[in-house]
Amino acid sequence: MKFLLGILFTVFVAIVGVFIVVTSGVINIGADQDHSPLVYNFLETARTRSIANASKDITVPNLEKTEMISSGGADYKDMCAGCHLSPGVESTDFSASLYPKPPSFTNVELVERYKTDAGAQQAFWAIKHGIMASGMPAWGASHDDDRMWAMVAFIRSLPDLDENQYTMLTTRIDDDMLDMSFDGEMDMSGDGEMDMSGDGSGMQH
Repeated sequence: MKFLLGILFTVFVAIVGVFIVVTSGVINIGADQDHSPLVYNFLETARTRSIANASKDITVPNLEKTEMISSGGADYKDMCAGCHLSPGVESTDFSASLYPKPPSFTNVELVERYKTDAGAQQAFWAIKHGIMASGMPAWGASHDDDRMWAMVAFIRSLPDLDENQYTMLTTRIDDDMLDMSFDGEMDMSGDGEMDMSGDGSGMQH
């Protein structure tokens, strides 16, 4: 009985001690200070185990389709590259300032783990739901599943891309860009007829 009371008293003292430390404000939560190895390992384990458990029943689509890989490029550039980098970019203001540091998806060894079904499930879950207190947003609030799976597909191919390939796959084509691309080829002549010759001569009837 005394042994049990001793254990309960020790637990109580520990809880009270943690409460006092937390409420005192002495803990530095600045993003420019590292966690202790013990705290860091604890949080990393909690994160990886939580994501693995939450994502285990997700059905993975075919992520090898060319159109899926290419369609995820523009979203990756807009929403992910600032933190997770791109070919030829080793650091950005975001990636250098966040803690813990966001993983670089140009790293071949790191991205290898996303090429398994379990890895793809976990990547999708993290993109959709975000990661609490890490700076990782929950993109599921504004994007449908197809767009997020396309980002997973693109991430899996990212380490194999050079800078030119990355630029081609991440350029978002919209109506304004299409209009600009035809400016030198499709002009209106003075009489309102369309000139497709490129030499300004106009279409003759």
